[in-house]
Amino acid sequence: MKPHLSLALLACSVLGLASVASAADAPAPKAPPTDVLLFDHGRVEHAFATGVGGGFETNAHYKVIAGRRVAPAAVEIHTRDTDVFYIVDGSATFVTGGTAVDPKETGPGEIKAKSITGGTERHLEKGDVIVIPHGTPHQFTQVNGPFLYFVVKVTE
Repeated sequence: MKPHLSLALLACSVLGLASVASAADAPAPKAPPTDVLLFDHGRVEHAFATGVGGGFETNAHYKVIAGRRVAPAAVEIHTRDTDVFYIVDGSATFVTGGTAVDPKETGPGEIKAKSITGGTERHLEKGDVIVIPHGTPHQFTQVNGPFLYFVVKVTE
């Protein structure tokens, strides 16, 4: 065997073993939670009535939140979370997509902005479900009454 070919095969063998060893040394991903969770109606009603205590469950895979809005809000962009909203009561104008104006990172994986240009305007009302993929700018631009919703944030 030619010397340069032997060195190439040796290098491939060592690199192959190194990648197997590093994969074996990596910690296993956390298993999804298996506990059944119940948020009783009193706690849910309190969160909707006051806007306080609406964060029911948070872990590495998802967050469950009862939301209450009475006014428009800043643009949000979640770089790791996909939001699944279920509208419980009220109505709102909601803009998604487009380009965030003057975005600023407010925490790990979280960005806020003043407004959106070029987005799609939607009218949300009781019974609607909307899914906002991670990385998509979204904003409540008009809120009618108390606007109540559940959101499940699924971490990518």
